[in-house]
Amino acid sequence: MFVQKELREKNIAEYLLYMWQVEDMIRAAGLDSDRLYDAVIKGSGRSEEERREWKQWYEDLIEMMRAEGKTQSGHLQINENVLILLEDLHQRLLDSHKQPEYRDLYYKALPFIVEFRAKNHNTENGELRDCFNMLYGVWLLKVQGKPVSAATEQAVKAVSACIGKLSVLYRQDKEGTLELD
Repeated sequence: MFVQKELREKNIAEYLLYMWQVEDMIRAAGLDSDRLYDAVIKGSGRSEEERREWKQWYEDLIEMMRAEGKTQSGHLQINENVLILLEDLHQRLLDSHKQPEYRDLYYKALPFIVEFRAKNHNTENGELRDCFNMLYGVWLLKVQGKPVSAATEQAVKAVSACIGKLSVLYRQDKEGTLELD
């Protein structure tokens, strides 16, 4: 099983961030599946059949990116759909009296979300998208070896706790075990 399949089942938030990373990796490779094969797949230790499947997966994503006009920026509709599902669940959780832990985590993260939105002069995105943008942006900074302030780390901790709980509750919702009003 490839990473994306496992993440999709176990942690939807990590799946979404991973898919954003894959989109950027595809762009960095110039939408060239052969470059991705050489850089990522060839030395993976996977069987020949798995390597072919993996390359085909990249080729399918590349085709989707071209068809959706996402070759320079933006996210594929399959990833947008995940975010829509999470936004729907987020609202249902906030409306539920049976999920006070989630609501508490959200309200602890909310000041950081508001600050992030103000710094980016963006109020058009939904709050969850901003949470994911924050987490992804900080991950990119760390990958690039750039410093992350203590205040940003504190924000990421609060937002991560909320998003992590949302992922757990998403899985429960898919399994039919989530209790809402």
